[in-house]
Amino acid sequence: MLGKTFEAGAVETAHYEKWEEAGAFAADPTSNKVPYTIMMPPPNVTGSLHMGHALTFTIQDILIRFKRKTGRDALWQPGTDHAGIATQSVVERQLAEKQISRRDLGREAFVEKVWEWKAESGGTITKQLRALGASPDWPRERFTMDEGCSDAVLKVFVDLYKKGLIYKDKRLVNWDPKLHTAISDLEVQQVESKGHLWYFRYPLEDNPEQFITVATTRPETMLGDSGIAVHPDDERYKDLVGKYATLPLVGRRIPIVADEYSDPEKGSGAVKMTPAHDFNDFEVGRRHDLEMINVFDSHARINENAPEAYRGLDRFEARKKVVADMDAAGLLEKIDEIQHTVPHGDRSGVEIEPWLTDQWYCDAVTLAKPAIEAVETGKTEFVPKNWENTYFEWMRNIQPWCISRQLWWGHQIPAWYGPDGQVFVEESEEAALAAAKAHYGKDAELTRDEDVLDTWFSSALWPFSTLGWPEQTPELDRYYPGDVLVTGFDIIFFWVARMMMMGIHFMGEVPFKTVYIHALVRDQHGAKMSKSKGNVMDPLDLVEKFGTDALRFTLAAMAAQGRDIKLAESRIEGYRNFATKLWNAARYAEMNECKWDASFDPKSARQTANRWIISELAATEAKVSKAIDEYRFNEAAGALYQFIWGTFCDWYVEFTKPILSGADADAAAETRTVTAWTLMQAVNLLNPLMPYITEELWGAFGGEDLLITTAWPQGLSEAADPSAVAEMDWVVRLISEIRSIRAEMNVPAGAKIDLLLKDMSAETEARLARHREVILRLARLESAEATGQIPAGAVQGVIDEAVIVLPIADVVDLSQERVRLEKDLGKLDSEIMKLDKKLSNESFVARAPEEVVEENRERLAEERARRDKLAAALERIAAL
Repeated sequence: MLGKTFEAGAVETAHYEKWEEAGAFAADPTSNKVPYTIMMPPPNVTGSLHMGHALTFTIQDILIRFKRKTGRDALWQPGTDHAGIATQSVVERQLAEKQISRRDLGREAFVEKVWEWKAESGGTITKQLRALGASPDWPRERFTMDEGCSDAVLKVFVDLYKKGLIYKDKRLVNWDPKLHTAISDLEVQQVESKGHLWYFRYPLEDNPEQFITVATTRPETMLGDSGIAVHPDDERYKDLVGKYATLPLVGRRIPIVADEYSDPEKGSGAVKMTPAHDFNDFEVGRRHDLEMINVFDSHARINENAPEAYRGLDRFEARKKVVADMDAAGLLEKIDEIQHTVPHGDRSGVEIEPWLTDQWYCDAVTLAKPAIEAVETGKTEFVPKNWENTYFEWMRNIQPWCISRQLWWGHQIPAWYGPDGQVFVEESEEAALAAAKAHYGKDAELTRDEDVLDTWFSSALWPFSTLGWPEQTPELDRYYPGDVLVTGFDIIFFWVARMMMMGIHFMGEVPFKTVYIHALVRDQHGAKMSKSKGNVMDPLDLVEKFGTDALRFTLAAMAAQGRDIKLAESRIEGYRNFATKLWNAARYAEMNECKWDASFDPKSARQTANRWIISELAATEAKVSKAIDEYRFNEAAGALYQFIWGTFCDWYVEFTKPILSGADADAAAETRTVTAWTLMQAVNLLNPLMPYITEELWGAFGGEDLLITTAWPQGLSEAADPSAVAEMDWVVRLISEIRSIRAEMNVPAGAKIDLLLKDMSAETEARLARHREVILRLARLESAEATGQIPAGAVQGVIDEAVIVLPIADVVDLSQERVRLEKDLGKLDSEIMKLDKKLSNESFVARAPEEVVEENRERLAEERARRDKLAAALERIAAL
């Protein structure tokens, strides 16, 4: 017997263990089934589950469970990323607590410490994914620094280097002065800060009494200025273009150049150029051949390229001194207070410096061309399609990819340097020594490059390195390319684009056919979740409180394409109630001795209500299958919710209660069978979204195999009966319309009223006769008869050709009801007018956050719908 309630915590672990023991998650490379592949975006080994993870892994799990059930050989390839800088930071913090630095240990011992940490704590997120019900092929789990993935990294680096697609260059990078490494744009946070805009006068070379004023937020970088840029159309400076100014405090002669980068409306319209310390200045500097003067060391202290008075100063101390010295020289024109964004390292928390250094680069421009073409021609498609524009925007403006990091944890770059600096790039030290010997004609001592590769370099190879490449494995032949990649928009460039580039270059075809970009999970008000705001929702806390199924179903139900998810606990609680409704339906079936017969032929059903529910089940299966195939998870969830709660529980159970308690034994027996059979088919359809409660019910009703390995319901449409659907749909619509009128007119719930139907066709009259008992009970009616005229004090509605007539004057004070409706309608009109005015205000729409505008639009639509209902009720009264 089923318990009174579904105890999620008591069964989830047990079911998961059964699935793993049964090998239910495993792909089979020897299978003759059509393969289906999803590559799990490898979470950082340092990570723990957050709501973004919960959404993306729920969506992937729904897809993989559905495809397994529909007959595909489904591989969901799991794994984790070594997350270079994040992992190194964790271990360095642990060592710092013991007053140990990594340099005290040395590289080899430090890396050993990181591996020890990974072995002990690095699997946290994979344990948490199990708690979410994720079902990847765990025995195939990979790590971006395991032996196979490392072999792939070496081969790719050497191959690209020898083709000229990897090279060393001196360019600007995001430099973290605390961690002493270049970092990617994704590891840079833009922090809103109060600051200043200093206006400095630079004397003109040919007339030192005249000045050109520049504005800067970073006075310390002026020590490295090598030019001044003005807009070519700026009349104020046209006579100065081609002339020179003298850089104060330094005495350097710097040119004044015309460049469209300079904004005449911003600051003074003249911009000082520091090509070694600003990304925009770097590009202007290259266009005009300006000198690149680096005035910082790796600690962001002033170096030997600046005047002696500033050397060794921290950048912020240098800032104060530069401002003071400029002021003392009479060259500080004014200071404005401003609000601006300042880049900070997300790990170190310090301001990032654009810094000119020697780094390794990958020729992303060349690699991007076939990756762009692949999306243009539809070899890979984005869902929603608008994300292709983001992809194209980034890819068509791509810059060289800085792939080196000044860390110890990661894939060490396979480059060795000879005594004269000659570089030898090979897959092993032995190969490098051999190459050096061939070059020098004798053995040579080599020094290995200390840098490691950007984490995104190894994860770019994920779709094929995890399948055994560079070996030609059966898995590689079978599961590459993948079918779909599910990820967030924020790593389209960092990961998706780079997988496209590497996959096409090394495998000759795209790594996946579809990229499904899911939305952000925000708080209930539409704000981005962040620890500082205190609005973060922990998925594991929600699982403990409401159960895994409720959280998964909530995320699926709200995953509408192109719309962020506003998550509130009340929504999750609501879907836990849905699980309870399903559980209670199963208990009802059990108490009424509805036993599941897996061999039941739905085409054999004779009762109209039974043929109807089977037909509705078939329609639901078609909707769910189509929705999942089209990545419309909210529509799949909505169809299941509507069928189970609405069609089955609210209508079918009520329709069939008289049959189960009636005298017709055959009809009752058929209904018991159909009730259990339909319930189990619905449980099967729901299984990819709510795996635990459905597995529990499947077993309770006698399922021989695990539900996770049971095939998707097949052939349901063959048993569909349009005539039964039309008839029972009429019953549902009639009862619903009567209930709606009762609610609008404030008819007391306990009051039984009469139903008169005017102008009925013969078919409608026959339907009323067949279903009179159910209609009377569910619509709370005293009687239901035909009529030729409409009595006084009756409200009206319409169903098909017939007029619904409900005499209510004896149970409702119509004049009082008119006053109430008019008052409510006035309030609604006022609210609608306010919302309309707000949304018509272009300033509000442009200024307000997108989620706030959308919230107002939704409220307006809801209020208009309520107004229409009240207006209809008033019309009914007016017609009396």
